Amino acid sequence: MRASLTPLAPGERPWAVRVATLIALLIGVGDLAVVIVDGSFRVGGAHTAPGGVVIFSVLMLACAWGMWQLRYWAVLGFQAILAFVILYFSLLLMRASNLLGLVAALVVVGGGGYLFYKLVRVLSRLQMPEPPG
Repeated sequence: MRASLTPLAPGERPWAVRVATLIALLIGVGDLAVVIVDGSFRVGGAHTAPGGVVIFSVLMLACAWGMWQLRYWAVLGFQAILAFVILYFSLLLMRASNLLGLVAALVVVGGGGYLFYKLVRVLSRLQMPEPPG
C-alpha cells in the first residue's frame, strides 16, 4: 500500500489538510475573539481562565499555520487533538438526552473520524522520501 503512495507535490494541499486548517483557524480565531470581547470563556456553564483559552487558541493557530505549510508535526498534533474530541463526543453519546444532542455528537464523531482517517494518508505522503534526481 505504501509503495502506491506518491509524495505531495510542491504546493499540493489535499482537501483533508485544507478542511483541517480551516477548522483549526476558526477555533483559534473564534476562541480568541470570545475572550477579547467577553473577557472570559464558558465551558459547560462554568467560566474558565482566559489564559488557558488563549494558550489553546495560539496552539490551534500554530496548527493551522503548520498544516498550511504541510508540516508533519502540525498534522500529527491536530490529529491528536481531534482524537480527544472524537473520544469526548463518543462519551457524550451515552448522555445524549435529546435529538439535538444525539445528532450533534454523531456528526462530530462521524465527521471527525472520517477527517482523522483521511489525514492518516496525508501524513504518510508527507513522510515520503524525495525522489532522487
